[in-house]
Order: sequence, then structure tokens, then C-alpha cells
Amino acid sequence: MSIDLGMGTASAASRTGCATRRDALRRLLWLAGSSPLFAQGQGRNAPATIYPPSYSEEVMGPVNVHEIEEVAKKKVHPLAYDYIAGGSANELTLRANREAFSRAYVRRRVGVDVSKIDTSLELLGKKLEFPILLGAGGAKNLVYPDGDRVTAQAAAHTKAIYLTGPSDWMAKLQGSPQAPMWWAASLGFATKASAEAFARRAEDAGASAISVSVDYPYTAPRDRNNRNKFDYAWVQTGIPADAGKSKPRTPAIAGMIQAYTPSLTWNCVDWLRGATKLPLILKGIVTAEDARLAVERGAQAIVVSNHGGRTLDGMIPTLYALPEVVDAVSARIPVLMDGGIRRGGDIMKALGLGAKAILIGRPYYWGLAAFGQVGVQRVVELLHAELRVAMGLAGIPNVASIDRSLVGWYTEPLPVNG
Repeated sequence: MSIDLGMGTASAASRTGCATRRDALRRLLWLAGSSPLFAQGQGRNAPATIYPPSYSEEVMGPVNVHEIEEVAKKKVHPLAYDYIAGGSANELTLRANREAFSRAYVRRRVGVDVSKIDTSLELLGKKLEFPILLGAGGAKNLVYPDGDRVTAQAAAHTKAIYLTGPSDWMAKLQGSPQAPMWWAASLGFATKASAEAFARRAEDAGASAISVSVDYPYTAPRDRNNRNKFDYAWVQTGIPADAGKSKPRTPAIAGMIQAYTPSLTWNCVDWLRGATKLPLILKGIVTAEDARLAVERGAQAIVVSNHGGRTLDGMIPTLYALPEVVDAVSARIPVLMDGGIRRGGDIMKALGLGAKAILIGRPYYWGLAAFGQVGVQRVVELLHAELRVAMGLAGIPNVASIDRSLVGWYTEPLPVNG
């Protein structure tokens, strides 16, 4: 998306739908969370003014993703919050993902014309307005009724790619204004028949790509869930009012081993490549060795991911793993990244280290839990706005001009507080 910060004559009130100019000016208080609606200053050197979307005062109250999380925490059941927020074991990887961003600093440039900020890009043949995708994740019903469908509606509204599983309702949406761009997401397949069946469902439901997480052979020990005796049946039903009063049917127990896809091998890539013409993305790559194998096997994109700190604890943070994977791929296929992203500046650092785009998970879950569909939209728009501002301040007019010279590293991390 290209944003012109130069001259213009359009009325701010008319461009935002505000009833009066006074109301429009009041909305400048929300500069950091603006939508792509800009009103131009009068005169070449007049400051540009940025206006946010017209959501309710409640939705516009939180000024960043962290504050949206605080709203969500108050609205959802404590067991649901722990399920979404938690990581595995000691949560070392969960914290390390965030801490890595505090070790990276921006080497900004000056004397660059940033009157136009362009965040658009092309990814697997699709033109995107910004490099922010809504990552795959289950258990949305824990935080909001029919959460998967509601998130899809938000994705359609913001034009963000959404990763989710094939469904009948998604198939029915295809061709309508409510249909989002989406990638069919899976945790892998044990047999060729199951891989082929999934590929057919993905195509029939209108997916534009298939994403397979290759890092989930077992469910890792998650102390928060174990402590809460979390019932995994609640992932589909939501947490009942009498939770904690009755014995869970399938409680999380310390030391329990839950197999997911322990027999997943590189053969799965071969099965899918032979079953579909859709682009294939492998998610969960953190080493150069696996990155090269992914390219050799025919993957058309990689997502550097440690599953948000929810699988093996003590893994490398994704921001640290990103340059190694990018170098191994050597620009043959795009590399994406997830893990720990909470601000637009985080996105810019990831792009600087070679990510083509990023995926978010917990941030949009908090938006969903806090405000439903508009909460997800608000998170996407807020991060997009912060990215644009960060690029402007760093002397970067477009994402294509971002390279590794943008990022340096502190010897010690700064405190992670937002």
C-alpha cells in the first residue's frame, strides 16, 4: 500500500465519515493506530495528519497490542487466558522470542524522501497491501464464539491472508465479498492418502496455498495447562461455567505424552507436491540444514517458527534463526517469520533481517477476545500503522528498500516492556 503524505485538498471530515471537523481533529489523538485514511496538510511543508477508523471509544481505547491483551485478559476465563498466553515447560522460548527484539536495534537513515510510505508486496503471486498475515491456531472458541469464522471475516475486511483449516463454511464464502485470502493450514500427515485428501479439501474450499507445520510431532508439556487440569474438549466447546467443579474428561496431566504427527517425514512434502498445484509452505524451519532440504523438496516458501514457544522449550528465538535460514535459501523462495511480534517496529526489524512477511498469532487472539471481529481488525490496522510510522522515521520509503543494514545488535538486551 502506498500512502501519499504530500499535498492534497480532501476534507478530513468527509474522508473519515466524521460528522464535523472538530470530531475529525479529536481523532488525531489516535495517530499511532491510524487506518490508511490520510488527510493532507495545506502547503508543501505542512504536517500530514492521519485519521483512524471509526470504531467505538472502547475499541479505540487501548493504544497498543499489549493493552488490548489486558482487555482480553479481563474478558476471558482465566483457564482460556493461560491456554493461549502460555508456552511449554519453563517458557524460555516464549520469553526469548520477545527478548530477541530488544537486542536488535534500528540503524536509521536520514535525508530520504518518506512523503510516501509503501508497505505493499507480492507474495506467492498475490499482491498484498502489507506484510502481516494471521497465523494458524486452534482453540479460538475459548476466547470468542465461532472464533474461526469471525477471524475470517476480519481477515476479509483488512485484506490480510488468514491461515486456517478447510471447512464447508469457508468453501461457501468463495466468490463473495466476505471471502478472505487464505492458506489451508495443517500439522502434517502420516500417510499419502491423508495428505492427498487434505489437498483436495483445500482446493475445493478455495485456498490459495497449503501451509504445513513440521515442528509438532508431540504436544509439549505446558505447565499452565497441567496445573489447571485443562480439559482439551474445551478447545471446541469453550470453557463451561462449572469448570473446576467437575472432573475434566481429558485433563492435561504433567508427564502426559500426546502424539500429533510423530511419523511426519520429508515424504509428506512429496505427497503434497504430487497432489496439488497450490504453493506449499513449510512452517517450523529454524536451521540452514532444514531450509536447504525444504527448497530441494519443492517448498515454495518457509516460515521460520518455533510455534510461539509452545513446542520444544529452549529453542532458538525466531529472530535469531531468521538470518541463517534466509542465507541458506539464497533468495530462491520467500522466507516468512513468526514469534514475539507485538509492534510495528518489530515487523520492520524482521523485514530487515530478511523476512518477506510476518505472521501473528496471540496478538489477533487478544483482539478477538477483547472485541470480536473489530478487535482483530484493530490489531492488524494498528500494527500496519505502526509499521508505516516506523518506516518513515527510519528513512525507509518502501519495504523493497529494507535490507540487513537496517538492523544492529546490542550486547545486552533492553528491558522488554512493550
